[in-house]
Amino acid sequence: MLERLSLRLRILMFFAALAAGGIVALILGLWVGYRRLGDPALLPAFVQGGVIAGFVVLGLVTWVWFLFDLNVARAIERLAGAIRARAHAEVGGEIDRATARYLGDLAPAVGAALAKLAETRNALAESVARETTRLSAEKARLEALLADVPVGVLLCTAQHQVVFYNGLARDLLASGAAQPGLDRPLFDYLRDGPIRHALARLRETDDPDAASDILCATTGAPRMLAARMRLIAGGGYVLTLRDVTADLAGHARREALLAEIFDRVRRPAANLQTVMGVMGDAPEGAEILDAAMRAEIGSLTAAITELGQRYDETRSDWWPLAMTRASDLIDSLRARLEAAGLSATGEAAPLLLRCNGFEIVALIAALAERIAAAGPRDFRLTVEEEGTGALIVLSWSGPALPVGDLDRWLAAPLEVGVADVTGRSVLGTHATEIWPEYHTGRAMLCLPIRQARRAARRPPPIARAVVYDFDLLSRERAAGVADQPLDALTCVVFDTETTGLLPQQGDEIVQIAAVRLVNGRRVDGEVFDTLVNPGRRIPPGSTEVHGITDAMVAEAPGVVEALRRFHKFAEGAVLVAHNAPFDMTFLRRREAELGLRFDNPVLDTVLLSAVVFGQDDVHSLDALAHRLGITIPEEARHTAIGDTLATADAFLKLVPMLKARGLVTFGQALAEVRRHGRLLKDANRENVA
Repeated sequence: MLERLSLRLRILMFFAALAAGGIVALILGLWVGYRRLGDPALLPAFVQGGVIAGFVVLGLVTWVWFLFDLNVARAIERLAGAIRARAHAEVGGEIDRATARYLGDLAPAVGAALAKLAETRNALAESVARETTRLSAEKARLEALLADVPVGVLLCTAQHQVVFYNGLARDLLASGAAQPGLDRPLFDYLRDGPIRHALARLRETDDPDAASDILCATTGAPRMLAARMRLIAGGGYVLTLRDVTADLAGHARREALLAEIFDRVRRPAANLQTVMGVMGDAPEGAEILDAAMRAEIGSLTAAITELGQRYDETRSDWWPLAMTRASDLIDSLRARLEAAGLSATGEAAPLLLRCNGFEIVALIAALAERIAAAGPRDFRLTVEEEGTGALIVLSWSGPALPVGDLDRWLAAPLEVGVADVTGRSVLGTHATEIWPEYHTGRAMLCLPIRQARRAARRPPPIARAVVYDFDLLSRERAAGVADQPLDALTCVVFDTETTGLLPQQGDEIVQIAAVRLVNGRRVDGEVFDTLVNPGRRIPPGSTEVHGITDAMVAEAPGVVEALRRFHKFAEGAVLVAHNAPFDMTFLRRREAELGLRFDNPVLDTVLLSAVVFGQDDVHSLDALAHRLGITIPEEARHTAIGDTLATADAFLKLVPMLKARGLVTFGQALAEVRRHGRLLKDANRENVA
């Protein structure tokens, strides 16, 4: 029982017992002296002397206790906090020996032990660094490969929690406030029916390499995804995703076009058949019937022409053609022709062509080689803008190419061993044609590309990192949050900036920011940060603190919309904040308007700091950051995202220090911090908008 009490409280109880014992001994001595004298007249004198002596004993003990508490108990508490910070949170710097100046050689001895620990830790870090560098390089290569995979990749646990996602998967699943995140339910983003059915079907098979192809829909913006599911060891599964929304829409358009073709051709054909039958039965009306037949034939011809044009316009949508730079196309063609011993010059307009560059290069190069077999060896290549498309021209000095030769060459395979790829198939893929021309002594082959646009300046490269934590696959999930270890919690650390300190009098949020912590680390890329329009003016005094003006929030979302997005971001997580009651008040006062409740479990780094460093230390964010070796840039202080990042780093450093005190689970930490609740009143007084 006594082990659960703090050191200072135990020392206080010791001196209280000492004072009580001294007073009891004094009373007992006076009583014995009085009984031996046996004179009732001396009783008032004995009582008066006892009271005076009792107060003297009590005062002496209290004075000794105060000195002991100030110079020994508090010093030991601070020294213990400093030791834990350096042992478990890897904080550098020497211990302030003035704190323990009355503890003899204890502070120097602790300093020497910590210096030895740091030396050993550095030696260990150096021995690990070489292998870590090699593994980090391999990890970076694998991440780069996975980031550029042309399909979305998701890895999920058997409980459908996200463990891994790449950049394309994030783009496919993102919808408004619902952004993919580690340890989030997959069914926040995808409809669960097809996935559950496919998973059950795969588990029933005995083939570990079995895969299941499914079609699933996103829960947000309507989007259809083609997915392939495969099981992995441990009961989880991997999903590869491809957006087929446009493919399905194109298929629907083609089906509608075919139905219209059959309908519009069938009726004129039936009319023609009727006219021909009437002509056989009534030859005297041949002129009238001939006119009717001509009208039907004209209608049929016009319908076929129109439908053919519409068909040609949609053919290019059947294939996923990428945008290819015209200059790259010319360079590839020149290299291909020069490798065949031909001379080629080229010029290209600054265009991006929607085409299969490999097939176009193979087609034009094959035709040039066949032309060269008849004599010409020097060619010129140009790409010109033509309407909404482009025109590729291959020209040479010499006679024009006969159409018959061109048709024969287009029917031949382009590459040896690839019989299915012919010039005609390439033209069909691109819904285009190629034809010969002759101008001013030069023969030409003209190949139009239906879709092209001017090339803009290349944008700067965008980092497309993959996000993962494979430890989530093997983590055992506790039934309730109280039993979960602190370093296994999924947390959302957040902070707000406001118009003032009094939400009850109408002050509102002007900025809210948050980051997610999963499995004891901050997840890069999973950040929430938004300005908020408070619906009222921001006082100049508040602007001086956080730098947010009325103009900055004029186009920002309102309080209700911002909190709705934040609620989605924080769903299912433990909320962590510095002086959490202040921020939670601003959230909970809007619950009725939102139709949602911020009923997440909450941890407060003010109280966690008090548990580790003692109540008498200063527990402001600046003081805590200083003790833990966290640097808050001056420009980031009193911004929601800057304070959030500092609070997140502080929380991650406090967790191992709490574990060292035996506070391993969320429930144990919560029970301990409740004893320090009075600190929040002081923190509220120090808090700034």
